[in-house]
Amino acid sequence: MPCITIFSSDFCNGSSVVKEVLDRTGSTLVTENDLIVRASKLSGMSEEKLERVFLSKTSVFNKFTHEKELSLAYLKLAAAEILSEHKLLIAGYGGLLVPRSITHILHVCLVGDIQYRIGSAMENQGLNEKEAIKLIKELDKERAYWVHTLYGVEEPWDSSLYDLVIPMGKSNVNEAASLIDDYLQKDVLTPTSSSTQAVKDFLLASRVSVALGHAGHNVEVSASNARIVITINKNVLMLNRLQDELKEIAAKVGGVEAVETKIGTNFHETDLYRKYDFNVPAKVLLVDDECEFVQTLSERLLLRDMGSAVAHDGESALKLIAEDEPDVLVLDLKMPGLGGIEVLRRVKKTRPEIEVIILTGHGSEVDRETCMQLGAFAYMHKPVDIEVLTTKLNEANRKVQEKKKA
Repeated sequence: MPCITIFSSDFCNGSSVVKEVLDRTGSTLVTENDLIVRASKLSGMSEEKLERVFLSKTSVFNKFTHEKELSLAYLKLAAAEILSEHKLLIAGYGGLLVPRSITHILHVCLVGDIQYRIGSAMENQGLNEKEAIKLIKELDKERAYWVHTLYGVEEPWDSSLYDLVIPMGKSNVNEAASLIDDYLQKDVLTPTSSSTQAVKDFLLASRVSVALGHAGHNVEVSASNARIVITINKNVLMLNRLQDELKEIAAKVGGVEAVETKIGTNFHETDLYRKYDFNVPAKVLLVDDECEFVQTLSERLLLRDMGSAVAHDGESALKLIAEDEPDVLVLDLKMPGLGGIEVLRRVKKTRPEIEVIILTGHGSEVDRETCMQLGAFAYMHKPVDIEVLTTKLNEANRKVQEKKKA
C-alpha cells in the first residue's frame, strides 16, 4: 500500500484528519518526534539539538560547525530507513523530508484561508483577533523557513510540493480523510521498481550526506540508480582538491557505484566554502564591553580558522550561552552590569562543561585566585599575544572535546 505524508497549516484540524486517515487505512503513524528519536540513536546527537533543525533560529556558531546541516542529514537518514516499511503516515514537518521522486507516496497539504484559521485560533486558543493573527504569522514563518531550507521555496503551501492540497475551510475532517483515501486507490500510487529504487537512492544519498558531514563538508547530495551527484554551492579556492576529497569520501559508502561533482547556481557568489575542521575551536564566545577590541579579536581568530561569536555584556553572554551552547568562553572581568566573576560563577554552576578563559586588563591577584577557584581554565592579562591565546584556546577545546567523547 502507498505511504502518506500530511503537512498542515495551523488551526486546520490537521491532527483530526491524521487520526481519521489512520483509522481508515490502518497505517502506522510516524511523527517528527519518532524521526528525532531515531536520528538521535543513529548519530549520538541529543534529541534537543536535532529538534532545533525544524526551527528558524540557527546557532551563531553554525557557519563554523555545520551542526544544523549534519542534523538534517541524520533526520533524512532516519526518514529514509523508515520508508523501507509499508503503510506509513508521516505527519508534520518530517513528511517534507521525503522526496517527490518516490512516487508511491501521497504528499498531502491541509490549508485554510486566513479568516478560517483566525476563527479557529480564537475558538481553540481563547485568543482575540489580534492575538490570533500574530500567532498564525509566527507559526507560518517557521513553516516557511522549513520549506525554504529543504526546497528553496518561499511559500510553505506551494502546490508543487504536494500531490493533493485540501482547503480545510471548505472541507470537514471526514471529507478530507475520504478524499485522501480515494487518492490512495489510484494506480499512479502503486509501488513500482522505479519508485522502490528511488527509496534506495534516497537512503544512499542520506548515508553519503552523513559521511560528508562527519568529514566537515556541507554540500548537496542526490542519487540516481546508485550514482551519487554532489553539488558544490559555494565558491572555493582549490576546486579540484575539494572535488577529489568529496569523491573519495562518497565512494567509500557502501552501495555507491559512481560519484560525480558539479557546480551549483550559487557557486560564484562571494561567500566562500568552508570545511569544518574538527580539530580547531569553532564555538568560542568572546565576552567584552570593549567593542572594537573584541571584534578585532574575533577577526584574528577567524584568520586562524577559529569560529567565534561576540557578546558585549554579561547578560547577553548568558542568554547566548543558553541558546547556542559555546564550548569555550573568553571572558573579561570588568563590564557594566553583570561582571565577569559573576558570569563565571553562573556558567560553572549551570554549564560546567564550558571552559572559561579570563582575559582582563584590570584584574588583581585576588581576582585571579577567585576565578581559578570557581573553575576558570586560565587567567590571562591584556594585551595578550594572539599566539599564546590561540594555544590556550586549543588546549581548552581539546579538553571539552575529550569530555564529550568520554
